[in-house]
Amino acid sequence: MGDAKEIWDLYDRDGKRTGETFERSFGSYLLIPEGKYHLVVDLLVIHSDGTYLLTKRSDIKDVYPGFWEASAGGSALSGEEPLEAAKRELFEETGITADSLELVDISFKDSSHSMYYSYLARVSCDKDSIVLQEGETTDYKWLGKEEFLAHVDSEDSMKAHNLRYEKYISTLR
Repeated sequence: MGDAKEIWDLYDRDGKRTGETFERSFGSYLLIPEGKYHLVVDLLVIHSDGTYLLTKRSDIKDVYPGFWEASAGGSALSGEEPLEAAKRELFEETGITADSLELVDISFKDSSHSMYYSYLARVSCDKDSIVLQEGETTDYKWLGKEEFLAHVDSEDSMKAHNLRYEKYISTLR
């Protein structure tokens, strides 16, 4: 992203924009005022062949550096709607576009002042066409259903992400 400033809209607990904005810097989400949230989109990518995309987070990330995650996503930019942000983040982080996006959860995380919109992203792209985003992701892999569930259950998975997809994951089991 270079030196471009990333500006976020702030939301209240009802998910409504407050009219305030916030400028992102490393770890700055902790400085968002109490009771205010920034919009984060989260995508679980499912290929038409039934496999799940995992990406490895860059070691320079301020949250979960170096972790494998069954997710693409990130913060919405000022003025973006959730679906718009989800499409942009998926393309930026993977180079692919979804055939369909299904909203499965909206949740709040007070500690990171985040309001999450979580989507299932169904894709039918060439599985070798993933393009990693510098500074965001360093590797990727596709896992079958059993491997995906094993990842979800492992110590190394991102528990907060799993919770946002809990209903979907329980239907898989």
